[in-house]
Amino acid sequence: MVLLFSMMNDKVEIPCAISTDALDSLEKTGRIAPAQREAQFERLRDRIEDCAIRKFQNSEFEGKPPGLILRRTDFR
Repeated sequence: MVLLFSMMNDKVEIPCAISTDALDSLEKTGRIAPAQREAQFERLRDRIEDCAIRKFQNSEFEGKPPGLILRRTDFR
């Protein structure tokens, strides 16, 4: 499962996703209930955005339309 979000590059919206496994790993907790995912994202937002920017700068796009997918391994 993933949580969808987006980032902007000037006026272009870049679709992004982060796996729930990555979210849980960042907080070093057990599984979070789906209703608590948005709050978890907000708590981790700075780290998530830093990772998304790094992947964007490295042109690590996936899928159609091209977007960024953040996984647990991206935060090592």
